[in-house]
Amino acid sequence: MLRYATPLLFSCRIPPSIKTLAPLPSPSFLPIPDPKRPPPVCRYSSSTCNYVHLPFCRRRCHYCDFPILALGSSAANAAAGDDDDDDPRIANYVRLLLREIEATPKPGSGDEPPLQTVFFGGGTPSLVPPRLAAAVLGALRARFGVAARAEVSMEMDPGTFDGGRLREFVELVGVNRVSLGVQAFQEELLRACGRAHGAAEVREAIGIVRRCEGLENWSMDLISSLPHQTAEMWAESLRCAVDARPTHVSVYDLQVEKGTKFGQLYTPGEFPLPTESQSANFYKMASEMLTAAGYSHYEISSYCMEGYECKHNLTYWQNKPFYGFGLGSASYINGARFSRPRRIKEYAEWVQKLEEGAVNHETSNVEVKDLAMDAVMLSLRTARGLDLQSFRRSFGEGLAFSLCKAFRPFVENGLVVAMDEERGTIPPRDFIKLQISSDDELEDISSDDELEDRVAFIRLSDPDGFLLSNELISIAFGVISP
Repeated sequence: MLRYATPLLFSCRIPPSIKTLAPLPSPSFLPIPDPKRPPPVCRYSSSTCNYVHLPFCRRRCHYCDFPILALGSSAANAAAGDDDDDDPRIANYVRLLLREIEATPKPGSGDEPPLQTVFFGGGTPSLVPPRLAAAVLGALRARFGVAARAEVSMEMDPGTFDGGRLREFVELVGVNRVSLGVQAFQEELLRACGRAHGAAEVREAIGIVRRCEGLENWSMDLISSLPHQTAEMWAESLRCAVDARPTHVSVYDLQVEKGTKFGQLYTPGEFPLPTESQSANFYKMASEMLTAAGYSHYEISSYCMEGYECKHNLTYWQNKPFYGFGLGSASYINGARFSRPRRIKEYAEWVQKLEEGAVNHETSNVEVKDLAMDAVMLSLRTARGLDLQSFRRSFGEGLAFSLCKAFRPFVENGLVVAMDEERGTIPPRDFIKLQISSDDELEDISSDDELEDRVAFIRLSDPDGFLLSNELISIAFGVISP
């Protein structure tokens, strides 16, 4: 399951000399929001992106704080085809999903484009019988339409499917992209995480996916900074991933969440978890090894072969609207972000209220500064970076200029990269020349055509800028909302 605001990576320290910045002007030039004419970044009436939460797992992993329903050993039997009857917990939940989809009002005038991406996340969606997953996709098609060449992704865990079941997902449901939750290739690390599968099942699942006809697009998930994980273990997992040749690799740094078993056992940065320095080294290793193997590092946690970016996740990073359906899932429609309840009883009651027309997610009080912070945070997660020209149109030249000024020291030391319209790198010395000459005086920049013409994008460098994403984005937030 992908959170809307995925935690950023590390809290590495910025050198004190870099932190000592001149005071920035207060962004009093932020435009006053007009409810009848919101900024361009939220001027969306519909979405072509859809997330469906299927919360079933064999058991809860020690790091997981997602809303899930643990099915126990019966799930393994069903996934192996040993049980012809649908688990009533799954069947009842799918009925709730179908009711929510049917009761969801379609925004706009009624002639919106069909869904271009559908992502079945969890949980472990591969535990859901294919015909029930097909019913969910059929309901989405009836309600919103699904494009003929839509990206249909499904998260799957090793040990929850065989070749026949995978073919059913591909042929009956229409799945054309699999996200395989490997996490690690070492038996001891998988056990330490509480994963329900072992290393042998990982290799078996990779073979099944690679042999499946009609399925060329598949991703592998790995987690770094696990308890007792060494650099040698991490290098081995990366080598195994490269040897498997998925079209996409997602690399997540472990987040120790409150309320999880790991949250009770461990403190971040303390043994047996890696230190902050070791975690940063793991991140650099992934960037170096995967890039050398031909993968593009297109987002903080995401690598792909050419043309195989996850279209669904790009919707999040581009701050575009999306539907979410199911337990705990989030939506972003008409400028409003909202989530469903995380407990099944409350979710069922919520669906009932939705059917009765008692759920309203409209918003008439969108804070411009919140929209600006969303645009900065999400854009700087990507290799594309922040489109300054679009940002200027949405939030004004003054704010864009102040962001450039705040990032000036980090352009100098290579943590932030400034680019022109052709995405060519602007040398730091040239970028500095485009800035105001005095930190004590803000000139009239509305006529500063040279700055506007030259600097079209700013992005974080790979890997060092990405590693300091928390601090760099916090600095941008301080400019937007001091």
